[in-house]
Amino acid sequence: MATSTESSECSESTLRRRRGEPQSSEVSSEDSSKEPVNEDKSKYEKHETVSLRPGTYWLTRIVLLRAIAFIYFVAFSVALHQNKQLIGQKGLMPCKDYLRSVKRYVGGKIGMAALAYTPTLLWFMDWESMDANLDGIALAGLALSTFVLVTGRANMIIMTLLWILYHSIVSVGQLWYSFGWESQLLETGFLGIFLCPLWSLEQLPRRCPPSLISIWTFRWLIVRIMLGAGLIKIRGDKCWRDLTCMDYHYETQPVPNPMSYYLHWSPWWFHRFETLSNHVIELAAPFLTFMGRRLCMVNGALQILFQVVLIVSGNLSFLNWLTIVPSLACFDDASLSFLFGRSQGGARSQVQTIQEEESAGKAPPPTKGMLVRRVLNVSLGILIGYLSVPVVMNLVSSRQVMNTSFEPLRIVNTYGAFGSITKERTEVIFQGSLTSDPADPAAVWEEYQFHCKPGDVSRRPCLISPYHYRLDWLMWFAAFQTYEQNEWVIHIAGRLLANDSTVLSLVENNPFEGREKPRWIRGEHFRYKFTVPGGAGASQGKWWVRRRIGPYFPPVNATSLRNYFQSRKWPLPESY
Repeated sequence: MATSTESSECSESTLRRRRGEPQSSEVSSEDSSKEPVNEDKSKYEKHETVSLRPGTYWLTRIVLLRAIAFIYFVAFSVALHQNKQLIGQKGLMPCKDYLRSVKRYVGGKIGMAALAYTPTLLWFMDWESMDANLDGIALAGLALSTFVLVTGRANMIIMTLLWILYHSIVSVGQLWYSFGWESQLLETGFLGIFLCPLWSLEQLPRRCPPSLISIWTFRWLIVRIMLGAGLIKIRGDKCWRDLTCMDYHYETQPVPNPMSYYLHWSPWWFHRFETLSNHVIELAAPFLTFMGRRLCMVNGALQILFQVVLIVSGNLSFLNWLTIVPSLACFDDASLSFLFGRSQGGARSQVQTIQEEESAGKAPPPTKGMLVRRVLNVSLGILIGYLSVPVVMNLVSSRQVMNTSFEPLRIVNTYGAFGSITKERTEVIFQGSLTSDPADPAAVWEEYQFHCKPGDVSRRPCLISPYHYRLDWLMWFAAFQTYEQNEWVIHIAGRLLANDSTVLSLVENNPFEGREKPRWIRGEHFRYKFTVPGGAGASQGKWWVRRRIGPYFPPVNATSLRNYFQSRKWPLPESY
């Protein structure tokens, strides 16, 4: 028989079951199983609530690498779609001819002298397959930049390859790659090499923390870019000093966009404010970089905002997007953490763990490789400092030059933009005719339309940034010079006479498509102005009004161009 105690316990247990209450043994078992879950939960909640402490740059490195990869992706895209027409085998300025001239200049051998003068992989490729070579370089660059952009992972090998590949294009790009942003991308890409570990593709390689020296090389770059741009303006056009440059800039910049039209007609006081703000951001704000963490972030924010405004107001290639990149180095993990999700095991959570371990003195001990890396970082700082001497001397010189490199690898360069502002917009318009007599007043002349530069007055300005049409940009320069200074303009005219598909792929509209070839091509010079909002022109759907200045170059045909082409060793128009 059961004792009274056992009977009591049994009845109490039965009563609990009836009420749905857990028995003591069940309570004990459940409590013990819940304890580790609650512990993990509290640990995760701690990561959710605790902010990253300032002073580390793990997340900054990921953001910088992705930003650099994005610019490389755009640059290689432009190269893939335009290089064959510009510097390919049948291009306007074949790079094979350029390499041959360099080879002759350095003594007829492909050695260190040739590589120093023109650092490019094309020296070692088959020159008879130049189009394939150019496409191969561009495609390789696109593949590598896409990987870094999507994953946020890179090592020194990948970033070095990207730098070499783009250098190989820029070095033979001649006139088409003569813009300041090419050197700026090469310098930015070079600095990106030293953000990464040598081999590892981890996003957060514990044994290769981001170097503060590397971060400061990016900050030094944005300081030089902005000071160079600001000083060249103050020393250049008078309108920068009397605050009137923005009265003209939106209408006369190389490739306006739709917002340029509306900004051009802003009130006069707004244009004065814009010009003054430009001076403050370019000449004063960069010094905030050296005044502590908070003010450094203020400068970074100002520079990014400034570049976004420029992106919205015009098509300046990928220049402004590229200038945002070094500005990102003004921010540490604590300030960039909002860009990363709070998921457990994500980059933000991992950085939190790294910071906690470092605070607890549990950071991994230095290895031989880490010590070698520190030496490499110090060497980078010394190299950048040494190469910056002529750049700084140029900045303080009254004879400042902009967008110049002092060594062939373009590691440290001078920068600047719009030191002078054109007050009137002029355009060169190519026209073709089937007439037998170009002097006949009744002759019909039909216009070629480019992808982005102004032509048809009723066509809305394009919006393409960060993409870039290199020929459209060079046509802007040609319009305020002469065709004698831009012989490639006549080369284009000859190709248009032949209905050459290579050159025609650089324009948007060929009026003779599907018809016989034009007999004559001429260049007409026009002055363009934005229509007044609400005025007669605007009410007719016109964005521009234009007035003819005169001929830019006279009517030419294949016969009249024969000697001109032969003297320059260009293939004759009829050979295309």
